[in-house]
Amino acid sequence: MTSPMTKIAGVPAARIEAMRQREAARFARTRPLSQAAAAAGTQSFLGGVPMLWMNDWPMPFPMLVDRTQGASLRDIDGNQLDDFCLGDTGSMFGHSPKPVARAIRAQSRRGLTYMLGNEDALAVGVLLCERFGPFHWQIATTASDANRFALRVARAVTGRPKVLVFSGCYHGAVDDVMVELRDGQTVARPGLVGQVADLSQTATCVAFNDLAAVEAALKTGQIAAILTEPVLTNCCMVLPELGFLQGLADLAQRFGALFILDETHTISAGLGGYASTHGLRPDIFVLGKPVAGGVPASVWGLSDSVAARYGAYDAARPAGFSGIGTTLSANPLQCAAMRATLQEVMTAPAYAKMERGAARLEAGLAQVIARHNAPWHVLRVGARVEFICHPTRLRCGAQSAQAHKPELEAAIHAALVNRGCLIAPFHNMMLVSPVTRTRQIDRLILAFDEIMTELFAPETQ
Repeated sequence: MTSPMTKIAGVPAARIEAMRQREAARFARTRPLSQAAAAAGTQSFLGGVPMLWMNDWPMPFPMLVDRTQGASLRDIDGNQLDDFCLGDTGSMFGHSPKPVARAIRAQSRRGLTYMLGNEDALAVGVLLCERFGPFHWQIATTASDANRFALRVARAVTGRPKVLVFSGCYHGAVDDVMVELRDGQTVARPGLVGQVADLSQTATCVAFNDLAAVEAALKTGQIAAILTEPVLTNCCMVLPELGFLQGLADLAQRFGALFILDETHTISAGLGGYASTHGLRPDIFVLGKPVAGGVPASVWGLSDSVAARYGAYDAARPAGFSGIGTTLSANPLQCAAMRATLQEVMTAPAYAKMERGAARLEAGLAQVIARHNAPWHVLRVGARVEFICHPTRLRCGAQSAQAHKPELEAAIHAALVNRGCLIAPFHNMMLVSPVTRTRQIDRLILAFDEIMTELFAPETQ
């Protein structure tokens, strides 16, 4: 138990607890309908929510949404919030972009799923190549699925069993990546539900930004693929050091492994994702969440050489289910939404607007932190901004875990909600969409300043 005299990231623990209690009471006071509805209608769900991670929001009970529009959200009590979470990237271009909404309405009249392609699907293939490069594409429903299928291909064409991942990484619900580096060993992450398999048999985990460790792992001849985010994102954000990502690509090629980039979060980096904006050429490209404007969809693409190798493997393998694909993947609703997103929503002008807004937010938060002399810093990857309760930039997942301050961050998040600003619940991530307005950004900066003024007020004797 934390002592009230302890300081967490420069803030007295007692002050954090006082804020937590006050903001929880304020949240409940302003949301009587949500509280009553949650009490009456959640018994049918395991844990009281339709998806267990919804309990991770720092609120005393779930907030129920009435509607969203643009970069705003309204709950059933009529409280309006500026939304900087945006579905944790799923609605990065704003809620229900008009071209996507039109495409969904039109396709709903023609059918939702039928296990056959259509003209939208053909158009999507061309658009994906134009936007992300000349890959050979497949459509899945979630990035978790896309990563699973990509790993099957990597193991098939290399004949090797293991995937190399980085401690602190995030690739959805893929079993192989649920590992961390502990005392130099690859071990399962604590807290995994029902875990029985030894994950060290299928995965090797090393520290981010450590090319020497990557090379040592590849020298074993067991690594089929390096799977990485360009930036560690589902934690206190960790940027790649200069040359690290290209070093991964070079090492993978030298040792006969594949280089897989999961851009599900770093699509915020710019048009075409981090790979495009930084000149990277992965063997396999994975993207989920925002590619269909909020409709569940993901894509994975193989380079020419990997596609040829997989074609030869596929022609020679025994008949039977490949383990790749799910019934609802590549359904016409996904394809309609993806076509609209790629053609009309995920555009250069949209990214330019997002960049300007995110730069304004980054600068404003940094000024607040400096004004209060807080031992924190701010990072930005394109439209993605994060404040980190640690004085210096982080180099690896272990440092990121140490910088994460759950009690402090939860109190700040709750206080922001009560001031009309919603950010991601799991860490301190904020997204700026093309429809986020300057006044929304400025309100977030002002709310952050108000909270920091309380947290870093001079201590009385």
